[in-house]
Amino acid sequence: MQSGILSFCFKSPTNPPQLLSSMQTLKFAVLPGDGIGPEVMKVALEVLEAATEPAGLTLDFEEADVGGIAIDNHGSALPESTIGVCEKSDAILFGSVGGPKWESLPPSEQPERAALLPIRKHFSLFANLRPGLLYKELTDASPLKTERIPEGIDIVCVRELTGGIYFGPKETHTLDDGDVVASDTMVYKRSEIERILDVAIASAKSRSGKICSVDKANVLTTSVLWRKTATEYVAKNAPELELSHMYVDNAAMQMARDPNQFDVLVTENMFGDILSDEMGIVCGSLGMLSSASLGTQNNQHGHPFGLYEPSGGTAPDIAGQRIANPCAQILSAALMLRYSFGLNDIAEKIESAVRQAVMDGHRTGDIAFGTDPIGTDAMAQAIKERI
Repeated sequence: MQSGILSFCFKSPTNPPQLLSSMQTLKFAVLPGDGIGPEVMKVALEVLEAATEPAGLTLDFEEADVGGIAIDNHGSALPESTIGVCEKSDAILFGSVGGPKWESLPPSEQPERAALLPIRKHFSLFANLRPGLLYKELTDASPLKTERIPEGIDIVCVRELTGGIYFGPKETHTLDDGDVVASDTMVYKRSEIERILDVAIASAKSRSGKICSVDKANVLTTSVLWRKTATEYVAKNAPELELSHMYVDNAAMQMARDPNQFDVLVTENMFGDILSDEMGIVCGSLGMLSSASLGTQNNQHGHPFGLYEPSGGTAPDIAGQRIANPCAQILSAALMLRYSFGLNDIAEKIESAVRQAVMDGHRTGDIAFGTDPIGTDAMAQAIKERI
């Protein structure tokens, strides 16, 4: 991979450059993970093949263990062999990790912490883009009243992914009086803030031109730097954009009251983790929400190396029943085509097929709401038929 400047967005009219016709093979790593991960990954790959085959493209992917299954098979949530598979690829299509089986392990060895954080750090995946998209036809799935979101929801959360309290120094020790104290340190550099602002700016330029920067500058020193940097950087590099600031507690309330007042949200790691999950619930079902984590490096084709995954978890309560919603995994595969391979046209075909399938009444249990629910395979088949 070579160093490169990220230039991408989440929404038309500005589209990433198209892939050169000389590329016939899409090489990527597949990490299904745990729980429902393998079953939704299987059908996502089938949809991906159905979408790319007519264009003369071949899928060249290698599967590897990650998360709990990797602990069972290799003794580590992120084995060196899995890292090796990813390093030979142009992108990573990721499932989900974790489950009750591994909750008794020390926190540092549990799948979520021992797989996701290290892989983000190893590949410098600093920018997480999560679209909060709720189709008009699915407004009943949202806990918000339909009159608040009559046209659905369409926002984007841009989360800094490799800094902040998740990656800062951590310490636990016993005091002289026998009490125990633990600390997590939130650290940010100006350069890290400017880097994620570039991503937010690119996204906002392709949408309505509005950015809301979320912080806690009335309490946190890192947020004081965040707000100052955001104000100065956007004014200097994108003065045509409308920049606003909001404290994170207010942003959480506003998300639940009127999510469409936002367009592009940009925030630090922990705040983005919480707000993007709230956004997922407001949008009705995590089973419909995809995400892209993009890095500082470009792949061999000059596009960002990234990791693409559903926003939801492993859903161990329904794993193996083949009733999970595969749409988030399928839409994540579409994001991979767009950002790591430049295949925006094919990505749009998949996204349109997902929406049309839902509009035509093909829905898994999490989004059925009065219609007869279908299973994972039937949902994927309905999508393939509409590509």
